[in-house]
Amino acid sequence: MRNAWLVLTTVLLAACEQQPRAPLYLPSGENYPEKLSGWGVLQQRDGQLQPVDGVLPYDLNTPLFTDYAHKLRTLWMPQGSSAQYGEARFDYPLGTVLSKTFYYPRDAQGRLQRSEQRDAEAVELEQVRLIETRILLRQEQGWVALPYVWDDAQREATLDWAGASFDLELHDERGEMLAVDYQVPDANQCAGCHEEQAGKGVQPLGPKARHLNKDFAYADGAANQLLRWQTVGFLQGVPAQVSDLPRNARWGEARQGENLQAQARSYLDANCSHCHNPEGPGRTSGLYLDPITPLSIAYGLCKQPVAAGKGSGDRLVDIHPGAPEKSVLSFRLHSTDPSIMMPELGRSTSHREGLEVIDRWIASLAGEC
Repeated sequence: MRNAWLVLTTVLLAACEQQPRAPLYLPSGENYPEKLSGWGVLQQRDGQLQPVDGVLPYDLNTPLFTDYAHKLRTLWMPQGSSAQYGEARFDYPLGTVLSKTFYYPRDAQGRLQRSEQRDAEAVELEQVRLIETRILLRQEQGWVALPYVWDDAQREATLDWAGASFDLELHDERGEMLAVDYQVPDANQCAGCHEEQAGKGVQPLGPKARHLNKDFAYADGAANQLLRWQTVGFLQGVPAQVSDLPRNARWGEARQGENLQAQARSYLDANCSHCHNPEGPGRTSGLYLDPITPLSIAYGLCKQPVAAGKGSGDRLVDIHPGAPEKSVLSFRLHSTDPSIMMPELGRSTSHREGLEVIDRWIASLAGEC
């Protein structure tokens, strides 16, 4: 009889583990879960970290570079609510929860890999190292950014307002090793990077029309993300002709009609324009790398930097046509000196593949300064 009870207890406990909590609706207050599992947006099942039912994974055309980390992105909204479509940004309802989990794949020897990523709907836990999950929550007082750090066993992540750091070694297909000083941002740094409009607080950066307008490989087949969001009720007001909507290029994998300039500008949009836009914290530089600004002095073409000296690398203009080696933009993107590099946060190394695209684009530009 005792053995039967033990078996029954084991089965019940296993069943409980397979039933994740429903996503947390927290439109106000500061009683944030200490553990990531308290949000109920992700679950560990069948050896995977995956969204719970009703939580939608998504991807971006060209993502922000973060020391080669891969990312599992998810979206959830309270039942009966939806975001309102807008070309510049969406108007998200109270209680919206965006999550972004940072991880590295492992090779056959268990070493962390340096590689590029595309769509991810789930993560195979035995094949990755989880680092952190960032929660972005829409409340009455605005958006709140919350960093969670994963434990060594990859069973749970804990809220860490102060952030964390990890010394990592990444290996690529060439056999080369890259040392990375990975930084989990503290809450203030999260807020600083997400202040796309100066003085208006935290805002989502990735989930916008131009970044989302692409097909995603869902479990039931590939579909345009904007249309899928609309189908499940997460987005309303999407124009009928999705093909006419803004769409960023994929910087390293050109699709039909996407030339080198489109790829380079998409990369600069994802990595720089959240600060360098006419309303952003970097507006005082006079350098605007958003998709609306034409290729002109405002975009850095033959533009002298506002702050000269060490940060300019003794280069005279932000973008020198035909000469990345004379361009401040290239210098700062390549640098890993914290007092020089751009972006200022989010990386400890330079993105070899992404900067190859930027430098080729600058080299292709005609004209003289």
